[in-house]
Amino acid sequence: MTDRSIIDWPAWTDSPPGRYVLDWEQTQLDRVVSDVFGYHALQLGLPQLDALRENRMPCRGLVLDAASGASAPYTFPRGVGRNGFGSGAPQGLPAPAGRSAVWCDLLDLPFEAQSVDLIVMPHTLEFTSDPHRLLREAERVLMPEGQLIILGFNSLSLWGARQSVGKMTGRPFVPAAVDLIAFTRLKDWIKLLGFDLERGRFGCYRPPLASDQWLSRYGFMEAAGDRWWPIFGATYMIKAIKRVRGMRLVGPLKVKKPVLAAGLAPAATPNTRNHTQ
Repeated sequence: MTDRSIIDWPAWTDSPPGRYVLDWEQTQLDRVVSDVFGYHALQLGLPQLDALRENRMPCRGLVLDAASGASAPYTFPRGVGRNGFGSGAPQGLPAPAGRSAVWCDLLDLPFEAQSVDLIVMPHTLEFTSDPHRLLREAERVLMPEGQLIILGFNSLSLWGARQSVGKMTGRPFVPAAVDLIAFTRLKDWIKLLGFDLERGRFGCYRPPLASDQWLSRYGFMEAAGDRWWPIFGATYMIKAIKRVRGMRLVGPLKVKKPVLAAGLAPAATPNTRNHTQ
């Protein structure tokens, strides 16, 4: 790790703490997105993480922010217009196999309302100037019962404490253009937008250290953290479902068998042996 301020993901993801965090997040995403079904899935930001690789939806896209300037964890490619679509992102940022890349303003997504089944936002809220507006855009394009997955750094952790001190001294520890968003605050935001929190998970309990050697020495803290202080993990993952109040999902119609009216009985079939010729 260098002494300069870390404001971009490429520099940080090549560092030991960056690989440590992304490995945990990739493992969580692979497990969670594999059982989310539908037709359209989007990953907003962070091309260094393949959030949808285990998802089986036919239409999966990587959406990168062309309007966030130097705060984005990637460079806007020359020769691609705003709201530009392409089969891949230039300048060393190709979209993963089977996906297309979309460069646009994340605060004004170029997708129809209620048209997407799954949206994954890995640390995207930490690189936007208006996190709440970005959440409103995600709510707008998600279909009813669509799923939203958010990953971020936990401000209530050792990493969050080091980030706060580092920003005051000009040496932040994690890449973020804005202050870290508290997990409890984010839960309030998504509930106000009509989401139901389905799952929340914390991870990365090792101290904020800059070398592989020291991170390895504290490997025992992973199991201990999961058991004794789960809410103090360095990162969190939230999975929420968009609810539309008053909407009722209708399944296959069940055809009921006709019931005879009370007091009526079926006519008996005459027994021919009881009749004379």
